Amino acid sequence: MTGSQETPSFRLAYVPGATPAKWVRIWNERMPGVPLTLVQVPSTEASDVLRAGDADAGLVRLPVDRTFFSAIPLYTEATVVVVPKDHLITAAEEVTLADLADEVVFHPLDDVFDWDRPPGEPAFERPATTADAVELVAANVGLLIVPQSLARLHHRKDLTYRTVVDAPQSSVALSWPEEATTERVEDFIGIVRGRTLNSTRGRTAAKPETEQKRGQAEPGKARKKPAAGAKSTSGRSTGGKSGGGKSAGRTGGGRTASSSGRPAKRGKPRRKS
Repeated sequence: MTGSQETPSFRLAYVPGATPAKWVRIWNERMPGVPLTLVQVPSTEASDVLRAGDADAGLVRLPVDRTFFSAIPLYTEATVVVVPKDHLITAAEEVTLADLADEVVFHPLDDVFDWDRPPGEPAFERPATTADAVELVAANVGLLIVPQSLARLHHRKDLTYRTVVDAPQSSVALSWPEEATTERVEDFIGIVRGRTLNSTRGRTAAKPETEQKRGQAEPGKARKKPAAGAKSTSGRSTGGKSGGGKSAGRTGGGRTASSSGRPAKRGKPRRKS
């Protein structure tokens, strides 16, 4: 190996709230010679990072441009509303969008939801980031609707959250440029899909040799057909019918068999007069 050759590596981008730790651990166990570098990116910039080749693949939020990217959906998150701990909404375990109609609800510029009509009363201005919106919620200025992982990421002791049952949901997917499906990308796809180390990355594995030979004769050994009329191990004839007509046979007791196969009845002997 010359000094000009680069060490092979894999760069994985991930958006806030995504948790790649489990898959990174498996990667490091299976491929210790190929370092995995994590690249944290804002949700709004994830596609640009992948397009520019600054990461090989990414854990991103759907939707993505499917004319350019391949994507494997991984999971869908519950949607929650972040509120101060003393807010009236905390009296319920779950809420609806209608329950928030009279509340000021922040929609930061990095909002992961594509709302047709944002719920609640609009704020005076949109916060730049989700983190900024959380600070405003803590100041009792309004509320914030986010995926549950973002509520946990920005957890504060003075805030809590409740599930919004009828809100849109956010899905996280593994995505990469379709034309850049490299061996390293395939390796990571196998990990997130739970394939074992010896799997074939989804290709159909060849059948074991023993299964291929099952039901086939060994080379040079043709199967022998039983000769006509030969007896099997049970003593019955394995050949065809002997003779062309229907003739009565003899039973073991010497009685003549009828055409039905049953022994013919013997007549009673006449008494001498």
